[in-house]
Amino acid sequence: MSLRSQVIKVGTLVAAGTLALAAPAGALAPTPEDAQASNQAAVAAPKVYKGRVIAKTGLILRDAPTRGGAVVGTVPYGKVVDIRCKVESRDVVDGNPRWYLLTNGRWAWGSARYIENIGEAPRWC
Repeated sequence: MSLRSQVIKVGTLVAAGTLALAAPAGALAPTPEDAQASNQAAVAAPKVYKGRVIAKTGLILRDAPTRGGAVVGTVPYGKVVDIRCKVESRDVVDGNPRWYLLTNGRWAWGSARYIENIGEAPRWC
């Protein structure tokens, strides 16, 4: 691997937040192409949205965005959850057809009816 390709790889990893090392002594200055590759790596990281569980008895987590999905866990009232994205389901919960894909340790679906957004609403899956 050439020194230039090593520098590009390190720059990309640093931009993605996966590595924090200085470039080797005598390394070439980054080119516009290097900066573009770093920006693309940073853009590829998905945004995490936040929400708070508002179901008084806790939020039931399911393996699919429907009340027919298998129960895989629960989240207590008031807990802040990480949300990857949202979908619209045919299974409407108390007038709300949206379900959120949650990423707190285990990926699971929760009805958006029982999650209050913190900040902006999640993107569509």
